[in-house]
Parts: sequence; structure tokens; C-alpha cells
Amino acid sequence: MSTNRSADGPDAGPDWGEFLSTHRDRLRRMVALRLDHRLNGRVSPSDVLQEAYIDALKRAPHYFEKPDMPFLGWLRLVVGQRLVDVHRQHLGAQQRDARQEISLDRTAWPAASSVCLAAQLVGELTSPSHAAQRNESLAQLEEALNQMDPLDREVLALRHFEELSNTEVAEVLGIQKAAASKRYVRALARLKDVLATMPGFAEQ
Repeated sequence: MSTNRSADGPDAGPDWGEFLSTHRDRLRRMVALRLDHRLNGRVSPSDVLQEAYIDALKRAPHYFEKPDMPFLGWLRLVVGQRLVDVHRQHLGAQQRDARQEISLDRTAWPAASSVCLAAQLVGELTSPSHAAQRNESLAQLEEALNQMDPLDREVLALRHFEELSNTEVAEVLGIQKAAASKRYVRALARLKDVLATMPGFAEQ
């Protein structure tokens, strides 16, 4: 087994933990956007990441068997599977709708939650003077986000909220860079149209 991977991934030696830490912030944002809101107060993104890192260490040999897979992309698959397991464990028969999952490399992971995305947007864009409109804004945004193609919504979450590059988004989702860019532009245009109709958003 080769111990020399690409620049974005670790070798088989002691640098493993360091590379996990390098991606912690990105992965935490990933979990925060996908952790079912019904688990608030019961499970935190940090809890999920801790368990996912244990999974990653156990599955390290699988990573080294896939020399072409970027380390971040592989980590996201591991974290995504841990999220699916957490939802099944805590929600049981009320687990997330399978239609709200994204299929990647024959693995399904929870898609970015419209509830979490809407809350992020309202938190970023509303001013104190519009606080009374928060609930109405949340409902409108959730409805608009739910009407998006799930993959478009996922691209929006990856680019805007997780701050991944277009190249990274394409690698994570297993699509062409041109397709990732097109979907992001389409989703962003749709979102801007919705925001333009909402009081307190248009002027910001």
C-alpha cells in the first residue's frame, strides 16, 4: 500500500489526525446543515463529528485503496453515513424522508435541510427592525427551498454556506464542474427572486 497520497489527503502515518482537524470546520458546517432539527438539544454537530472521526479511523484502509478519491470527498461520505445512522437511531420510524437524501457513490446521505438553510439566511439577512417578520420569512424561505431540485439545493448549501469551491462541489457530488456551476447559478437566481419579494431582504 502506498503511503503517499495527494496534497489534500494524509499518508498512512501520524499525520492522519492533523488532516482530520484541517477539515473540522467544513465538516461541522456540513453536519449543522443536515442534522434534523428535531434532534436539537439531543445531538450536537460535535457529537456527530466525534463519532464520524472514529468511523474514519476504522475505515482508513478503504481510503488508501482509492487513490483517486480526494480526502475531503471521502470524509464527507463517512460523515454522511454517520448522519444517516444518527437519524435512524434517534428518529426511528420518524427518520428523515428518503427523498431528502442525496445519493453519492451508491451511498445516501442527508441533504441540506431547508429548515436549517432558511434559518441561516434569516439570521444573515434580517435586521433587528425586521425581527417581527422572522417567522413569516422562515416559512416563505422553507417553502421556496423545498421547491428546488434537491441537487440544486445541495449545490447552494455547499457553495454558499459551506464555502466550497466549484471544483470541490463537483468532486463531492460526483458531477462535472460545468454542471455544478450551472446548478449553483440557477439555485442562486431562484433564491434571489424569492428574497426580493420579502420585506427587509430586498434592500440588503
